[in-house]
Amino acid sequence: MNPKIAVIGQGYVGLPLAITSAEAGYSVYGIDLDVNKVKSISTGHSNIEDVSTERIVSQIKSGRYSISSDYSQVSNCKIVVICVPTPLDSDQKPDLSYVLHTATEISKHLKSETLVILESTVAPGTTRNVLIPALLKNSSLTPEQIDVAFSPERIDPTNSVWGLNKTPKIVSGFSESAKRKAIQFYSKFIETLIECDSLEIAETSKLLENSFRLINISFINQISIFCSKLGIDVNKVISAASTKPYGFMPFFPSLGVGGHCIPVDPVYLSHKAGEIGASVSLIDLAIKVNHDMPNFFIQQAESLLGELEDKKILVVGVAYKANISDVRETPVEALITGLRLKKAAVFWHDDLVQKWNGEESSSLGIQCDLAIIATPHDYIDLTKIKSNKILSTRSSVL
Repeated sequence: MNPKIAVIGQGYVGLPLAITSAEAGYSVYGIDLDVNKVKSISTGHSNIEDVSTERIVSQIKSGRYSISSDYSQVSNCKIVVICVPTPLDSDQKPDLSYVLHTATEISKHLKSETLVILESTVAPGTTRNVLIPALLKNSSLTPEQIDVAFSPERIDPTNSVWGLNKTPKIVSGFSESAKRKAIQFYSKFIETLIECDSLEIAETSKLLENSFRLINISFINQISIFCSKLGIDVNKVISAASTKPYGFMPFFPSLGVGGHCIPVDPVYLSHKAGEIGASVSLIDLAIKVNHDMPNFFIQQAESLLGELEDKKILVVGVAYKANISDVRETPVEALITGLRLKKAAVFWHDDLVQKWNGEESSSLGIQCDLAIIATPHDYIDLTKIKSNKILSTRSSVL
């Protein structure tokens, strides 16, 4: 019989993991402190694009999945997986408060030989030096009596090819026993598992993955500006370069980066580098490049309209990525803020998001002086836009 497990955090990482684990035969307790989310999911409603309502309802009816805000369920579990956010604080520094709070709550109910797996992105050394002491804080257990593993999440919302089951998963452990237990758990529903020799190697690999993406997105955004000044189409340049069968990977221009990974994870690497006296100046430059992208498109809007004061501008798509409703760290917020500082009348349309920052999505067909395509969801019919001028953030040519 598969052991009972608890998955802490029922968002874009935790909910797919919980439901997939339940489908693999585990009895799963989903735990989340957001009472509205708990109520919604417990009635079978999915707020995640990758998890259908039908899958949730099926697992609730089977008795293999339940959700609450009650950490006491941890005492009944042999495996506890932490999938809580690790954002940046107001000073743009790593914020481990969610991990620390979760670990403290878990420690009140932790039993000997329970396996605790951290999937949240952290700087190297965090699992060993921060998580484990926090797990022992309110417990009478010794470090030898618990098993701790780190296995970074690799969730790409709406990716129909590389879902949770198909994406290779990195696994590491504080001890060999912990790593073996984690491998046994994940092997029930993930096809390929990659073992790491240490917690720190696994932690750093996650930061490398997303720093690689940040740097290359920043680079292609700079190339896009370069192509704009030349008057050539950057997408045709990328298409031509992509014919090289080795040594090249295509990245595409955008308004910048968003979501819970790419804008955040490289900062964890940069912050750790500062602590140990290592230089990662390329990451710091890439962060700046992406932060500057909304200003570039504001300047493009000015080149099309002249003064932006009292001009009616429709921003199309506010989620950080096409075909999802997630607005975390979306660069569209900086774009809208910057346009409004220029005294433009800014409206936005996004039927997937609907409500955001106290505002509601406007009609795609409102009359405007300029439409800016920020996030091109598949459902959006550009022919419905009522503007003679359209600016796309995905192309270098006006």
